[in-house]
Amino acid sequence: MDLFTLPDFDGHEQVVFGHDRATGLRAILAIHSTALGPAAGGCRMWAYPSSDEALTDALRLSRGMSYKNAMAELDFGGGKAVIIGDARAHKTPALFQAFGRLVESLGGRYITAEDVGTTTADMEQVATQTRFVSGLARTSGEVGGDPGPKTALGVFLGIRAAVRFQLGRSLEGVGVAVQGLGGVGHPLCRLLAADGARLTVADARAELAEQVRDELGATVVPAEAILEQQAEVLAPCALGAVLNERSIPRLRARVVAGAANNQLAREADGQALMKAGILYAPDYVINAGGIINVAHEYHGGSSEAAVRAAIEKIPERLTAIFERARRESLPTSVVADQMARERLRAGRAG
Repeated sequence: MDLFTLPDFDGHEQVVFGHDRATGLRAILAIHSTALGPAAGGCRMWAYPSSDEALTDALRLSRGMSYKNAMAELDFGGGKAVIIGDARAHKTPALFQAFGRLVESLGGRYITAEDVGTTTADMEQVATQTRFVSGLARTSGEVGGDPGPKTALGVFLGIRAAVRFQLGRSLEGVGVAVQGLGGVGHPLCRLLAADGARLTVADARAELAEQVRDELGATVVPAEAILEQQAEVLAPCALGAVLNERSIPRLRARVVAGAANNQLAREADGQALMKAGILYAPDYVINAGGIINVAHEYHGGSSEAAVRAAIEKIPERLTAIFERARRESLPTSVVADQMARERLRAGRAG
């Protein structure tokens, strides 16, 4: 395997492979860019079928973090870590301590936090070995902790902006199909329901879908059927690459706006969505609430009001992308990438 010729290698500054025999740690840490500051991005734990797939995920996610942090106007670059393993079976405190030593070895070039498969408790173990970590447990009134609810808030505000732009209406009575009901999808459903949306939900873990049904009156459908539900909005909140040449022709939504990273399997899929008349809210713009929370926690001296004010800028950024895409007859994904690269180039020049 030639790392430098992989399709998802995008001039990454550094890719580190970490292994600790005693704990079984197998990790890949990708730093895409430090043009705007130290690379920041969460640590994902997943049972990847192969190390090649784990590497691809790390490369794609770290590039997405560069764009996300640039568009959120944070003084962070982009990085991501993945740990290969089943988060339900292979977690130990020692494993995350070993990961913390790996992060520490980079001397602050990368700042980690929780992501899919990892938790605040895991980051507490990481923090025993390095100070370059955020998303830690906080007492009442302090900024920080689990970034999931803040990601959900940003996605909720972004969905409202997308529905207003595409459909010219509020969320009252709008059907939203939510794929994935974990640490972001479930709080997102609460916000949507409180604003009058009609929920259709699915998760590979049936008990999570049943919980949302019982709590919020959502309609539950099988996980494999959620993408093709009749709903004005599709909100992918699970893993990436769900929008592809097979799924896009089956979509019945007019807006795609969700929390999952790397929702487009290929760049061409953004064009396919535009041709289908579907408004796409670029994932790394709409789901930036979590990293905004992490950034405020890491730098310290902030408040919940300041975090919320920063998250409330997400709808403005999305609307600017939608308007430029309409003017230039380009996919919103292309416009967002252009804007993010412009900010990264400005950072390098500065």
